[in-house]
Amino acid sequence: MTCRRSGTSGRSTPDCLADIHLWRPYCQMKTTIAPFEVVAAEGCRLILADGRTLIDGIASWWTACHGHRHPHIVAAIKEQADRLPHVMLGGIVHPQAARLTRRLAERLPGDLNHVFLSDSGSVAVEVAMKIAIQYWLNLGQPQRTRFLSFQDAYHGDTAGAMSLCDPHDSQHAHFRGLLIEQFSLPIPRTSAEFAAFRQWFDARGDSVAAVIIEPLVQAAGGFRFHSPNQLQQIADAARRAGCLFIADEIATGFGRTGTMFACEQADVVPDIMCLGKGLSGGAISLAATVATTRIFAAFWSDDSSEALMHGTTYMGNPLACAAANASLDLFDSEPRLEQVARIESRLRDALGGLVGKAHVVDVRVRGAGAAVQVDRLLSKDRWMPFFVERGVWLRPTRDVFYLAPPLVITDDELGQLTAAIHAAVDAL
Repeated sequence: MTCRRSGTSGRSTPDCLADIHLWRPYCQMKTTIAPFEVVAAEGCRLILADGRTLIDGIASWWTACHGHRHPHIVAAIKEQADRLPHVMLGGIVHPQAARLTRRLAERLPGDLNHVFLSDSGSVAVEVAMKIAIQYWLNLGQPQRTRFLSFQDAYHGDTAGAMSLCDPHDSQHAHFRGLLIEQFSLPIPRTSAEFAAFRQWFDARGDSVAAVIIEPLVQAAGGFRFHSPNQLQQIADAARRAGCLFIADEIATGFGRTGTMFACEQADVVPDIMCLGKGLSGGAISLAATVATTRIFAAFWSDDSSEALMHGTTYMGNPLACAAANASLDLFDSEPRLEQVARIESRLRDALGGLVGKAHVVDVRVRGAGAAVQVDRLLSKDRWMPFFVERGVWLRPTRDVFYLAPPLVITDDELGQLTAAIHAAVDAL
C-alpha cells in the first residue's frame, strides 16, 4: 500500500492508516503479509474464501480439541442462545455455570473444588495471582507478594500475566522495568540443580506467594518440555518452602499431553489451577481459576474485606458454559485420550526421521503435540504461505515448527501435517 504522509513534527502519520481497521495480533502491521481469510470450518479443516481447505495443525491456538464446529457443541450453543445468551453472575446464577463448575470439580484431581469463571486465559492467571496474594494477606503474611516463574514461560498478555513470562527472552521483554518484578529461574533438571533450587527457597522463600508453571509443556515459549518427575520435585520444593503451587493448564489441559490434565502424570494436586483454551472446545472464550478447599477457606469469613473482590462482565457467560458442558460430554462419550495416544505414536514415527538432519536441534513429542526445534528464528511471514501452499495451517513460534492438532485428526490428515514439517526442514 502506498501512503501519503501528513504531520509536521515527530513521526509523521500516513493518511492511509485510516483505512486499516483490524489491528491484528503478534505482527508488525506495516510489513506483515496479508492474512488468509477463513470463511468456514469443519472438523480439522479451515475453508478459505478462495475455496481452498487447510488442515488446522494448531487447533486454532490449541483450542479446538474436538475439531471445529462439532455438532454437539453447536447444538448446545444454539439451544442456550434461544433461552439466555448472557446474564451477569453478580448476585445471579444460571444452570449452565452451576453444572459446569460442579462437573469440573468432579473431574479435577484432589480437592480442586472451587471454580472462579472468567473470559480468557490471561484473566484466569490474573485471578490466580490475586487469590495467591490475598490468601497470604488473609492469613496475616503480607510479605508474600512475589511469584516464581521459569525461563521460557508464557502465561498471558495482561499486565500481571506478562510479569510471569520470561523477562529476558519473550515478546514482553521490552516491558522490563514497567511490570511487577517477579523471580525467574531455569527449570531445574539435575540433582545438583534441584539442590540449588531448594537453597534458593531457603534464602527467599518467605517472600514468595506462589510458584507458577505450565506443567510438562511450556507452550508459547517454544514448546519446551520437562518430565513429570521434574514437575513433582518443583511442587515439592514450593511446598517445603511454604509457598502455594499454581499449575497453568490453559494450554496443557483437556487431553493435550495425554491425560485430562498434565498434573495427573506427576501425581501433583496444585493449590490453584488455571484452565482455558480447550475448556469450551474451541467455540467461545472461557477460562477458569480453580482452588482447593484450603485456599477457598481462607476467604470464607464474616469479614467482607476478606472476600475475593474480582469479577469480569462476561464471566460465566451462559453460551460459553453451554459449550464447555457439551465439550465435557464429548470427553465422556468419545475416546479422546485414546486418540491422543494414537496421535503421539504417529508423531513419534513420522518426525523421528528428522533427528540428526541439518539445522534440526531437537525433536520433541508429548501427547497430541510436537516440536521440531531448528537452529534459527523462523519468520511467520515466510513460513505461513509455505504451509498454505501445501494445504495445511501451521504457524511457527520462535525457532520451532510445532504441531498441536485437534484430537480427532485422522491419520491421513496428520500425515499431511508431518509431511509439511519435513518439507519445511528440507527448505531450510
